This record gives sequence, structure tokens and C-alpha cells, in this order.
Amino acid sequence: MNSKVFSLKRFLSRRNFHCNFARSIAVLGIETSCDDTGCAIVDSKGTILGECLNSQQQVHINHGGIIPPIAKELHEQHIERVVRETLSSSKIVIDDLNAIAATVKPGLPMSLRVGMTHGKLLAKEYNKPFIPIHHMEAHALTIRMIEKVEFPFLVLLVSGGHCLLNLVQDVDKFLLLGQSIDDAPGEAFDKFARRMKLHMLKEYSTMSGGRAVETAASKGDPNAFVFPMALAHYKDCNFSVAGLKNTARKHIIRLEKEHEVEPDQMVPQMEDLCASFQLAITKHLCHRLQRAMEYITLKKYMPPDKEKTLVVSGGVACNKFIRGCLGQVCDEMGYRLLAPPPHLCTDNGAMIAWNGMERWNTGKGIIDPSSPEFDEVDVQGRCILGEDMTEDVVLAGIKCKWIKLKY
Repeated sequence: MNSKVFSLKRFLSRRNFHCNFARSIAVLGIETSCDDTGCAIVDSKGTILGECLNSQQQVHINHGGIIPPIAKELHEQHIERVVRETLSSSKIVIDDLNAIAATVKPGLPMSLRVGMTHGKLLAKEYNKPFIPIHHMEAHALTIRMIEKVEFPFLVLLVSGGHCLLNLVQDVDKFLLLGQSIDDAPGEAFDKFARRMKLHMLKEYSTMSGGRAVETAASKGDPNAFVFPMALAHYKDCNFSVAGLKNTARKHIIRLEKEHEVEPDQMVPQMEDLCASFQLAITKHLCHRLQRAMEYITLKKYMPPDKEKTLVVSGGVACNKFIRGCLGQVCDEMGYRLLAPPPHLCTDNGAMIAWNGMERWNTGKGIIDPSSPEFDEVDVQGRCILGEDMTEDVVLAGIKCKWIKLKY
């Protein structure tokens, strides 16, 4: 028996929980796809009964980026505690759980394996059904914890590792309309922030790169620097920010040379450059979103009598400027815009538990720990989300008159 699982079992057996949850449906979710160790227990109504999150953010800020072996080691150090504290705060015993869910794809393989292994060990030891979770599916469906959102709906997932546009038709049925072909926006913001040396300023020293850029941009002029329109001649919904990031690098180098900036100094017009870079990425997101909406209308994927909804989630969805501009596109295109609260936009155990609950309710992807299929479950670093419709979008040949953003 695994020593960590055994110690958790002894802890639980010593606890004398008195609760009313024994007969209710509850799923425990474990998230370790990247650099946060998360766990939560969610019931069928979307109520979070207990949760715990160990963030590695400051460690990776100090290292200048996420280093997979370090992330793995920190997951291993904290996962037992995170699960134990989640169970303790929920006031229920593990025997009363209906299932255990864990992220198995996509993400950093070394990180994914820590959470998956621990989840499978718990499922095996306590004879609980195991539910493998697609990280991005979980982000897409998180909104249904707090809002009544019926299928189908459009979702834009924007984070440090992904940028995806999907039509969500069911719990496990997604149509992929667009995806990143190089850096994700969150990653671009992080790299830009490091190149700008924002972490050297006390105000931004404890912030993620994206949050630091957004904060600095709020004080700058978004029209101060010129950026090209990304993928201007491509009639698809894919995303590419590598060119924008390269343009930003050229602006920084030019400013450093012109003003003879020392290594420990910031470039002048730092806030203006942050604002201009943020606007360039925002416009790109809005253009691809608008084309996706026009494609959905052309293909009649949305029932005519149904309210059209865009859900935006992922870490970058916390950016108020970006969300505001996406809202303008929604207003023009007849969509309502919904987003989970910020703490549910970033990686967390609650979204994994909820995705497990969605699957439990529909009987999809539930694996018995005594079945051969259980032993075959493994992590997957990269994978597509849903049926790939990106070529069909191109074939539609949609020409857009871009909505003019106000900012």
C-alpha cells in the first residue's frame, strides 16, 4: 500500500465527522496540470464543500519561469496535505464520496502524473470510481457551477498554456473552431513582463506576468506604440501572438539603445508599451472571436430561439481590459458574456471536481478501479479539444468587417 494513501486513511479513520452529506452526491477533484496543487469536493448543485490550493507562483517568479522538475517536486511535497485539508474542511469522510476525478491531460507530464497517481491510488484504496479529466474541458464547463448555461454555447479559453475557441455541444462534445499555433497569450504576457523587468519593481514583484502587464497598462496609452494585426490575411479562427511578441521585443531593444538603458533600469514609456502590447493581443482575440461567431451563424449551430452565450475562462479571462473588449464584441453580435469568478478562472481543484460531477451525472468516462481500463489510464501532455473544425472555418471564406473597439 502506498505510504501516503495509508497515512491519509489513518487520518480519516481517526476523525469523527458528524455531517449531513453522507447521502448526497459528492466528487473529489485533483488538479496538478501545471504549477498549482489543487483539490476540492463539489456536490451536484455546484456547491464547493471543501477545497485547498497550494500555489507555486512565487517560486516560479523567482526562477524566471516554470521549471517542470521543480513543479513536480512541489506537487509531491504538498498533494497529501492539500487532499487532507480539503476533506477536513468539507466535514465528510472519503467513504461518502461518489467518485474521484483527476486531471490527466493536457499539461506538464511530470506534474500531471503526480495528481493522477494520487487520485488513482485513492480510488483503488477506497474502491471509488475514477474519472480522468481533460483540463480544458473542465475550464469550459466551470461556468455551469454558478450559472444556468444550456448547451450549445461558445467558449474562449485563454491561459498561459492555451488559447482555444470551441462550440460546446454537450459535456463531452466540443467543436474546435480555433487554437494557438504558437505562444498562448498568457505565456506571451509572462515573457514580455520578464523582458520588461517588471518583477524588479516592488509594485509588481509578487504578481504574475499577466497581472503585472495589466496593472502597468492601466496607466499607459494603448496607442503609443504600433503593432501589426496578427494573421490579418488568414480567414480562420486560429491564434498567433509570436509576431506581436517579436514586435514588442524590437520596441524594447530600440528604447534601450536610444536611451542607453542600464541592465538594472526600466525602459522609458514602460506603461505605454504594456498598454499597447495588451491592446494588440486583445484586438487579435476579438477578431478571431468575431469570425467564430459569424461562422456559427452561417452554419446555424445555435438554435434560433436560444439565447446565445460566450463563456470566457482561463487565467487571462481575469484581465478586465480584455474582458471588456470581448464584451463589446458580444454586444454587437447578440451574445451574452459570462465568465467564472477570478478564483475559478485560474487552475483549481473545484473545476476538476465539477467536471467529474458533470460526467457522473451523464455516466460518461467513469472507470471502475477493478477494471483493466483503470490500469491503462495515463497522462497526456498534448491533446486536441473536440472535433477539429478549423479547416471548415477556412473553407467558409468569411470576410469580416471588424467591430471597432472603444477603450
